[in-house]
Amino acid sequence: MKAVLNGTVVAEAPQDQLIKIEGNWYFPPASVNSDLLIPSATPYTCGWKGECQYFNVKDGDTVLQDRAFSYPTPYPASFDRVGQDYSNYVTFWKEVQVTA
Repeated sequence: MKAVLNGTVVAEAPQDQLIKIEGNWYFPPASVNSDLLIPSATPYTCGWKGECQYFNVKDGDTVLQDRAFSYPTPYPASFDRVGQDYSNYVTFWKEVQVTA
């Protein structure tokens, strides 16, 4: 699967390496082009997953705010609900399209 922004592949991995949580595909950290992500200061804490890290995504000279996010240190209890450890896995939204 791929996460693509205007023709640029931001992340790519076989589907069996991704994790689907609440309808979002989360990519393993090693599959993400971290050169295109800039940590954001936007705060958010999920009641069952924990503290979220948002990322701005670079699109050439444009930076799209908070188009990716992950959970660096999710609540351990959430691993049971998800079925595995998803620490630092990254998901995308809005303009970043995830396709098979």
